[in-house]
Amino acid sequence: MKPSRHVLLIDLADDAQAIAQYEAWHAAGAVPSAISASIRGAGIEAMEIYRTGNRLVMIMEAAADFDPERKAAADAADPAVQAWEATMDRVQRPLPWALDGSKWTPAELIYSLADQA
Repeated sequence: MKPSRHVLLIDLADDAQAIAQYEAWHAAGAVPSAISASIRGAGIEAMEIYRTGNRLVMIMEAAADFDPERKAAADAADPAVQAWEATMDRVQRPLPWALDGSKWTPAELIYSLADQA
């Protein structure tokens, strides 16, 4: 099995102060070590978040055996992750078409240069 790529989107509150706060929370060295350990421990090998306006795009590269449901269950039982998520909830806004109860919305791959002749 090969590693998997996950592309997820979410919005931030359309407010310059909220956006600046979110970026400060994610600056190099600012994310609590327990959060990074939780991400790595779930089999996520690389993660990047990009922003344009108030829209965020997360790109994750995960081990072949990565299980998003197992990660969600572990997160729900981890007080450090729950505290981090509560902080993020202050500025994150699910996309209008997000499934009920979900935050980040997966994007569907519709084009790959590798598939082109």
